[in-house]
Amino acid sequence: MAHKRRMKNTLETLAQSALQAALEAGADSADVITLEGRSVSLDMREGKLEQAERAEGTDLGLRVMVGQRQAMVSSSDTRPEALLQVAGRAVAMAREAPEDPYIGLASPDQLATSWDIKALELYDDTPEPSPEVLQDDARRAEAAALANTRISQVQSASASYSQTSVHLVTSTGFSGGYQRSSRSLSCVAIAGTGLHMERDYDGDGRIFQADLRSPEEIGALAASRAVERLNPRKPKTGSYPVIFDERVSSTLLGHLLAAVNGAMVARGSSWLRDALGEQVLPPHLSIVEDPHRPRTSASRPFDAEGLPTAPRHIIRDGVLEGWTLDLANARKLGLTSTANAARGTGSAPSPSVWNVALTQGAQTRAELLRNMGTGFLVTSLIGSTINPNTGDYSRGASGFWVENGEVVHAVNEVTIAGNLRDMLRTIIPANDARTHLSRVVPSLLVEGLTLAGS
Repeated sequence: MAHKRRMKNTLETLAQSALQAALEAGADSADVITLEGRSVSLDMREGKLEQAERAEGTDLGLRVMVGQRQAMVSSSDTRPEALLQVAGRAVAMAREAPEDPYIGLASPDQLATSWDIKALELYDDTPEPSPEVLQDDARRAEAAALANTRISQVQSASASYSQTSVHLVTSTGFSGGYQRSSRSLSCVAIAGTGLHMERDYDGDGRIFQADLRSPEEIGALAASRAVERLNPRKPKTGSYPVIFDERVSSTLLGHLLAAVNGAMVARGSSWLRDALGEQVLPPHLSIVEDPHRPRTSASRPFDAEGLPTAPRHIIRDGVLEGWTLDLANARKLGLTSTANAARGTGSAPSPSVWNVALTQGAQTRAELLRNMGTGFLVTSLIGSTINPNTGDYSRGASGFWVENGEVVHAVNEVTIAGNLRDMLRTIIPANDARTHLSRVVPSLLVEGLTLAGS
């Protein structure tokens, strides 16, 4: 506990020093984000360590404002003399920057003043795994995949661990920080040989190490998925119903979330720019954002501008209720920030969604397949052509051909196309979403997409 407090105080002291230097250099206002992190990742192949990386560092991002002009400077040199140089450089840059009527820090009455960081469970304080433990996890995942006799090789088995501390201070009086941890494991298996090789993967990433699925389960599932993809055939070109498997269904939601991003809307380059208050999903479906879900990677007590985060409906009963906004884009649109600002050390805040969940359905995926009858089950997507202005959608896809509700053969490298506005209005969800993910989206049935096959 003392170690955690010391790290936080070090980052807070560093941020306050940079803030003070900026104000003394002539900034009218400023904010500083400081990050301290360490990570280790390794890849195993054929039972041997193929690659190992370790990174440690402290970074600082300073944003200064002179009137309605702003500049950002980042640095990994945290010595006092370096902070003075960074502050001077940032203020000089800001004086030369073009005016922007929409920039500005949150006012003191907008800022988060209290939060329960413990309730969010963002940090696992069990000991960092040793490289030997990570190697053993990756080796066991690889061995489990190779135990499937139809697997010709394992492309990689990877394990990683990281922890990050972050602290934000603003010249309007905000100061807050927290820690995150992450542990992950993945395996990529290859079935078949020569020109008939197929690959697939499985993986898991968690905040708490104890929640991670076993290496044996991950390796075995990667193998069985690769084997299932052998001997693919292309169906005939035509219009068919398509089920987006739970592994890829969140990409559909991702396109919708990009379209309701305030930066896209303010630029006029969103296919949903005129859809506020309109029905964009079936009437019984909602999309809820909850930045306070425990043990979830996108949870946070406050955003990158110091505003308190809170649950909200993005879509309620099919109707689009609001955009995803930071302060600047909210001002452009004459609205209020939704506390969705994200930033790195080298960039200004921009809108980003936290944890989101789509209403789950009542059917299992198997029942959804049966109800579809004949069509395409998508388990993998590659490349994409999405027109941000019109919502026209075209993506390369692989998966399985379904007849009479049953999978009959694998399908490789076909193209599916439609329009997102039409697709989303007809989606039928299954009930198979993984609730620990930051995007909780079940398998989705979409009617009548164009499939370019043979």
